[in-house]
Amino acid sequence: MRLPPSVAFAPAAGRVVAALAALAVGGCRSLPLQPPIDCSGPGWILREGQAVWRPRAGADGIAGDLLVATHPDGRSVVQFTKTPLPFIVAQRTAHGWQAQIIPRNKTYSGRGAPPARLLWLHLPEALAGRETGGGFSFSKRSAGGWLFERRATGESVDGFLEPPAGPPAPPP
Repeated sequence: MRLPPSVAFAPAAGRVVAALAALAVGGCRSLPLQPPIDCSGPGWILREGQAVWRPRAGADGIAGDLLVATHPDGRSVVQFTKTPLPFIVAQRTAHGWQAQIIPRNKTYSGRGAPPARLLWLHLPEALAGRETGGGFSFSKRSAGGWLFERRATGESVDGFLEPPAGPPAPPP
């Protein structure tokens, strides 16, 4: 005996509705904001300098101060400041990432590796000479400068960082 199509379809439709409900309840939870990373502890290497950020190819550059802090455990913080306020603050940990674009009042965060569209989160790896993936190019320039660019969009950071400060001198 054949069941009418509506009766045969009901169990499958019920499973689809249950799966969608489970995704709606558990899959759309946003991540909480990460607390600011304290870069004053042991192991942090801080470098300061200047940079010009171009959000896309052909765009006018925005000049500002740049701070890059890295830790041997993989944590990093990048802050681009257009005096007197932070413009972009990006941080990575072993488990996630977060980028705040202050003028737009936008915060993006996630687990695992950050997306390529957030260039600032990949800058510490490029500066350390590690592979960044995501279609980036990093080139050194004369006098210690460098250019970090996302080839797909032309977004770039052209900068210079002072060498990291050495450990404090021991007391006499």
